[in-house]
Amino acid sequence: MNITDDLIFDASRFSEVDFVKGSVILIDKPLEWTSFDVVNKIRFKIRHHLQIKKIKVGHAGTLDPLASGLLILCTGKLTKEIDSIQGQHKVYSGHMVLGATTATYDAEMEPNQYFPINHIDNEMIANVTKKFIGNIEQVPPIYSAIKIKGQKAYDIARRGNDVEMKPRNITISALQIKDRVDDTLSFEVSCSKGTYIRSLAHDFGKECDSGAYLGSLRREKIGEYDVSNAYTLDAFLEAFDL
Repeated sequence: MNITDDLIFDASRFSEVDFVKGSVILIDKPLEWTSFDVVNKIRFKIRHHLQIKKIKVGHAGTLDPLASGLLILCTGKLTKEIDSIQGQHKVYSGHMVLGATTATYDAEMEPNQYFPINHIDNEMIANVTKKFIGNIEQVPPIYSAIKIKGQKAYDIARRGNDVEMKPRNITISALQIKDRVDDTLSFEVSCSKGTYIRSLAHDFGKECDSGAYLGSLRREKIGEYDVSNAYTLDAFLEAFDL
């Protein structure tokens, strides 16, 4: 089934939406919500509205709780399209903090090591940025949902056991450092499915002979879908009460 404009959820045409046949819902995921929590909340709302026991609802690409931005949900028969949506290039914005690392590669945990940053100038940042553009190998964070012998890597890591993550081939088609304020770099990146922006920040710090972790992250686009056209979770839920 091709995803046409009429299948994209539009609150102004709410009476025409057929969640069972299939709808694509663009949500601007709030901070501290898991992608799974958003799916559950929306599934419950649709079930209650339609007075049915079951309906398929899934998302096309997880966002970490500390990340905000575009989360695409498919309902009903359109859940078959999730893989094709998820495989499209994604655009993120955010900032990375130089001079420290964390075990999770982001701000979920406190820094575990500190490094000097006085040697990092604009020329070094420009040269390091170029190293990450193209087809590269990337090692995912140990605190990730990737499964190792049937167990999620973060479950193994949180038990204090060693986790060996295998490198993956990814593509970064564009990476722009937009601004620097003291130890903080603002960036925008366009990348393939499977890219961990947390790992990108961690590896960027290494290439600067220092350290870095991801301070914030926002997903701006998945393919042609843009967060500027997304509903906040509250706005989507309120559409059922109009």
